[in-house]
Amino acid sequence: MTDLASLRDWLDRYERAWRSNDPADIADLFSADAVYRWRPWDSPADGADGRDEIVRAWLQEPDAPDSWTLESEPLAVNGDLGIARAVVRYRVGPSRPKPITYHNIWLIRLGPDGRCSDFTEHFMANPEDPGLV
Repeated sequence: MTDLASLRDWLDRYERAWRSNDPADIADLFSADAVYRWRPWDSPADGADGRDEIVRAWLQEPDAPDSWTLESEPLAVNGDLGIARAVVRYRVGPSRPKPITYHNIWLIRLGPDGRCSDFTEHFMANPEDPGLV
């Protein structure tokens, strides 16, 4: 990664992959040996280790494309590490009786090919959401 534009491009591709739930779109985001951690304390064994495992985990319980919105913003780049802020709002749906909003900081290590080798989510649910009461 060299700049915020590269990070912005990856974030846009991430959103497209999330909306499409297409295994090829998801796989294209990650290097073959990538690690995806849903929580900052996850070890690779707790998250998903390797591109194939990331795709499999992502598609185990896919979100319907119209069940959420994403606002993402690249914040900083330091070498191959990108830091982004994201707000995800889930709408009411069959598996979600109340809306919920998550505020996220994502740590994204990108290689020269634009693929992520290490992704870590730091997320917090908005405590004022009606979905949490």
